[in-house]
Amino acid sequence: MSQTEKRKITDPTRILTVANMISLFRAVMAVPIVYAMANQAPWSVIFSLIVAAVLSDALDGYFARKAHEVTHVGKWLDPIADFIVVSTVVFHMVLNHLFPLWFFLFYLIRILTIALLSVYIINHSSLVVSANRTGKWFIGLTALTVAIHIFPLPQFTLIRWPLFFLTTVLGLISWAQYVSFLLREFKRLN
Repeated sequence: MSQTEKRKITDPTRILTVANMISLFRAVMAVPIVYAMANQAPWSVIFSLIVAAVLSDALDGYFARKAHEVTHVGKWLDPIADFIVVSTVVFHMVLNHLFPLWFFLFYLIRILTIALLSVYIINHSSLVVSANRTGKWFIGLTALTVAIHIFPLPQFTLIRWPLFFLTTVLGLISWAQYVSFLLREFKRLN
């Protein structure tokens, strides 16, 4: 088999791929994580569930690239799975006064703004919007911030608020990047 044949990319309109199944697994992980937290499961159980969700975020992209199966559905499914897990866990924490409401609202408004603009662009062009590097870093830092609140160890006390600040700044930067890009596309279409 030649190098060209090995590198042939799978049909980007495919839905059923290993990477997409891993993303779906991550979205479903919200249920056992919140269940374990609500029922005060041992920290080791909660930690293991969170590690599984975080690892699935790294693995879906790895498998998509390695198997040459980067799909349009996968480009959407990955951030949607992230959103489902993070927002479900954070909402549970907000309801139990373990996480600040302002950050949850910021997270929701940011993601909904990006999603609504993206859906409009996708419905009016052939462009497929995917995550940018800053947005991926924001999600990673958000997960770390949430984890530090789930596991309130004394060692984390000093970094809790600086991490919130850094995560919020990164969220604002990535939000501005997404909105700027999407508004340029919107103007180009109209």
